[in-house]
Amino acid sequence: MTTSPETDWMNHPILRKLVDEANTLTLAERLTLLKGIVPGVAAEMTPKEFEAFVVAFRMKGERFYDATQHPGEGRAARHVMGERDLEGR
Repeated sequence: MTTSPETDWMNHPILRKLVDEANTLTLAERLTLLKGIVPGVAAEMTPKEFEAFVVAFRMKGERFYDATQHPGEGRAARHVMGERDLEGR
């Protein structure tokens, strides 16, 4: 999990602990956890904001698969745009 000026205020150690604990669950349990979180997230967003989140979520997966298909090449050599590209970081 990376940090940026937009996320500096977050408590990253607690978030990392939650992510680490979630990753001990089975795939089916993690998918259920994600599905369980969606309604609360969507309720605090507009439909347009939620769609942008879904696009960013999909991009995260695409970047992961791109990185695993091109190990050791680094971010600059990847073929899929990421958050940093879109935000100009």
